[in-house]
Amino acid sequence: MDGEGGSSGLAKSAAVKLSEMGERTKQLGTAMRDPHQQRRIILVIVCVALLLDNMLYMVIVPIIPDYLADLESEQSEHVHVVMHPNSSANSTSQDKSNKDNLDVQIGVLFASKAILQLLVNPLTGTFIDRVGYDIPLLIGLTVMFVSTCIFAFGENYATLFVARSLQGLGSAFADTSGIAMIADKYTVEAERSTALGIALAFISFGSLVAPPFGGVLYEFAGKRVPFIVLACICLADGLMLLTVIKPFSNRTRENMPVGTPIYRLMIDPYIAVVAGALTVCNIPLAFLEPTIANWMETTMHSSQWEMGLTWLPAFFPHVLGVYITVKLAAQHPNLQWFYGAVGLVIIGASSCTVPACKTFGQLIAPLCGICFGIALVDTALLPTLAFLVDVRHVSVYGSVYAIADISYSVAYAMGPIVAGQIVHSMGFVQLNLGMGLVNVLYAPALLLLRNVCQMKPSYSERDNLLEEAPQGLYDTIKMEERRAKKKGYSSAGNCLSVDENGFDPFKAQRSLSEESSGPEYT
Repeated sequence: MDGEGGSSGLAKSAAVKLSEMGERTKQLGTAMRDPHQQRRIILVIVCVALLLDNMLYMVIVPIIPDYLADLESEQSEHVHVVMHPNSSANSTSQDKSNKDNLDVQIGVLFASKAILQLLVNPLTGTFIDRVGYDIPLLIGLTVMFVSTCIFAFGENYATLFVARSLQGLGSAFADTSGIAMIADKYTVEAERSTALGIALAFISFGSLVAPPFGGVLYEFAGKRVPFIVLACICLADGLMLLTVIKPFSNRTRENMPVGTPIYRLMIDPYIAVVAGALTVCNIPLAFLEPTIANWMETTMHSSQWEMGLTWLPAFFPHVLGVYITVKLAAQHPNLQWFYGAVGLVIIGASSCTVPACKTFGQLIAPLCGICFGIALVDTALLPTLAFLVDVRHVSVYGSVYAIADISYSVAYAMGPIVAGQIVHSMGFVQLNLGMGLVNVLYAPALLLLRNVCQMKPSYSERDNLLEEAPQGLYDTIKMEERRAKKKGYSSAGNCLSVDENGFDPFKAQRSLSEESSGPEYT
């Protein structure tokens, strides 16, 4: 009897637990269907993807040079023993040649990710505009997972080069679609700035924490462990994306507007100014990362831990810069251009100060200044790109954030290859002075953006219920056509004339209709 009572109690307890789990699952499903909660979950997914990408970009900094040096020494010793078993002549020149060759290999390996990302981004931007944001994000996470696994188990330079290049392909999909998805989900400017600021904080954290993370695990657990950890996180993020967003179900892409072609966005003067600022502000970081360790070793005789932790303190001023810019933008949104200009000046002044540092403690200050300035520029100008698309083009963000990704990739593609050559031919001091001067001189160009905030976007198709089905037409254009028939054509200032924004929606629609090979829209 006691056995039967115990079994009955266990059954009741299991039933209660199953009921509680079912209720929690139901609550989770309800929360996922809630647009506000879903936006938060999407923000988490995108931030984890950006964190992973930047950790993968920087985690190899302390690992690959040492790993490739070991491979190079093993191969050179084997060749030397086979060809010259009884000779030690010319060993010094051979060692110098090997070191030069290793430096070139490391520079090419580091730059290959950004170079492929730079080449692929124009295509991924157009692809994202055509299919939406979720499928490209899933593609990016999948490619990043594969590249991370290859990094973990690759045993030669060619394999590592393939893995690094694949990571650039994954980044071109994941970074662009992730940032574009945030801009698409957060349509209110203050919320958009906050969400993009959070994403930038994750980018900064990934970039700055990855070198010590990789260095410690590489030292105590071997080359594979850091990449296996990151691959597991990437897999978990992809599964969360499949669970929450369900990219392959209920596709409604045919009712979404067709984005402005990327080449048209590139020739927009306002977007061009923003893209130039994003490139210029990232040049100091991209050029110092591959060169500052050797300079510290030569001038300061820094230890390995100091070189490994060079950029970690800069994470805190970067997050502070993001926070300050988001708060200021909420109170004074008309000064976004000014925050970006101030950031460029701070970056320029900090870059010029770097060569004057004599100790590790002194070096922390200008590096923190560089990252603080980058936070100001990125946090102010990334939301501005989405706003420019809203008011001057069609509210589809894949191509415009592909342009932003191209801007970053230009700096990081040149950094590992060009920076070393500049230091070798001109010196480390001249490199920093040149970067600082470029940033300061570019700051006045942001004056061209001072009137951008006065432009007002028309309502997008997501914010209006039309009386009839879109039938492939832009809902925004339909609203403009309806308002054009009304006297005054103002509607509380939400619609602008061609003169104010420089964009004629009717002309754009006619032009895109002529370019389209599909059926004519009526």
